[in-house]
Amino acid sequence: MNYMTLEVPARSENESFVRVVVAAFVARLDPNLEEINEVKTAVSEAVTNSILHAYEDDNGLIKINAVVEDNRLFVEILDTGKGIEDIARAREPLYTDKPELERSGMGFTIMENFMDEVVIESAPGKGTVIKMLKVFGKVAESNH
Repeated sequence: MNYMTLEVPARSENESFVRVVVAAFVARLDPNLEEINEVKTAVSEAVTNSILHAYEDDNGLIKINAVVEDNRLFVEILDTGKGIEDIARAREPLYTDKPELERSGMGFTIMENFMDEVVIESAPGKGTVIKMLKVFGKVAESNH
């Protein structure tokens, strides 16, 4: 088992840094290109959600915890921002609470499609934790 923790200011310029750090962290699992791109995209979406929605300014922090164990990556993206009032609604495709940003509202949908498991914990005024699991090297099912 190996783990890492990273904390960055909630600023858009840190999104690409975080996704590259997490990708480098899982490199020892020898992921294929599709797996690494899925992890990078899911992490990017989670961090972007915190940057755009958690804080009213860029003074907040985003914490990233990651654990590699066997062929699995567990990653958490945490913020102490305003939280999500209705998680079920936020998970709906195309939903956004900031239509003025012209974002697609697909962040959680993308995370759920690219990771094996996504859990969202949030409380208004206390922040949000997005927990994701990715299993590497899964053998594709065949019809033989």
